[in-house]
Amino acid sequence: MTMKFEFTEEQLMIRQAARDFAHNELLPGVIERDEQQKFPAEQVKKLGKLGFLGMMVDTKYGGSGLDTVSYVLAMEEISKIDASVAVIMSVNNSLVCWGVQQFGTEEQKMKYLVPLAKGDVIGAFCLSEPEAGSDATSQKTTAVDMGDHYVLNGTKNWITNGGSASVFLVMAQTDVSKGHKGINCLIVEKGMPGFTVGPKENKLGIRGSDTHSLMFSDVKVPKANRLGPEGFGFKFAMQTLEGGRIGIASQALGIASGAYEFSLKYSKERKAFGKEIMHLQAIQFKLAEMATQIDAARLLCIKAAWLKDIGQNYSLASSMAKLFASRVAMEFTVEAVQIHGGYGYVKEFHVERMMRDAKITQIYEGTSEIQKIVISRTILN
Repeated sequence: MTMKFEFTEEQLMIRQAARDFAHNELLPGVIERDEQQKFPAEQVKKLGKLGFLGMMVDTKYGGSGLDTVSYVLAMEEISKIDASVAVIMSVNNSLVCWGVQQFGTEEQKMKYLVPLAKGDVIGAFCLSEPEAGSDATSQKTTAVDMGDHYVLNGTKNWITNGGSASVFLVMAQTDVSKGHKGINCLIVEKGMPGFTVGPKENKLGIRGSDTHSLMFSDVKVPKANRLGPEGFGFKFAMQTLEGGRIGIASQALGIASGAYEFSLKYSKERKAFGKEIMHLQAIQFKLAEMATQIDAARLLCIKAAWLKDIGQNYSLASSMAKLFASRVAMEFTVEAVQIHGGYGYVKEFHVERMMRDAKITQIYEGTSEIQKIVISRTILN
């Protein structure tokens, strides 16, 4: 088994296409979308038409049929410019499309996966609750088995794409006596009677993405909409999140990489003490540290993606990638603001937004503390 350090021609083309899209379609207006908390509907639609919302989905279901390495490269480029668009892309690819393709029936794939992969609709992954964040086993949302359907009741919190999605993968407890083995995943459609979307959250970062609470009151969900066998919901969520962590690690990598590129450019233009600040050792050392650790984060992301592509266990690698890349994103977006000085504190230079966007990568799809639990359990086993 050989790990190569050069990308294929196709992978390089995907990366360039994502880079072009980010600069041409996302950069104009990114500051305004952040300030106004505006969902990038037009940009997401274009992203879907280019095949970036179903990157790893088989072409027979309307996807691009690409590998996970290509996905990481694209995620980094999108995240360099607009982390809000990147998380929309990550959830649709890593959590929703992957979950339905991996565990859905043929009927579920034709009905839900095809429009999701084409970008005609977008999806949401609904696990977190007011009392079930890191402790995902404590699901209070219930799905009572009524024979040919379930009756769904409960609340989900912090749901990315909550207001704009049409397809929702909802984890709910069917048999409390079985604990986490009594949890099911149900495909819920927007507009089902009893399903309401709460107000949009006013967030620190990724303000262009829409995050909502979801409420379910006696929602009838057909048995045909259950993903996997009875009681498979928790296992489904954990397996899906392993791949989701590659997406968020790539988002964190892109945020850090984007902040670095802005800082490098700024250091060549800004003058202090009669010369460009890139000649100052204090700035040189900051840039050297950024370049080194960002490259290390990139290699961890690529390794996790590569292991997934060749069918090997990637749980440890994805947790390591997310833990490290999110730390790098937080540390070096702060440094990017420092390099920019006073200009870094104003919106037009982008890095203050990136600093705000970086923090969430240490929280969602498993906090840094949860990643350390996953890593320590694996290495001590």
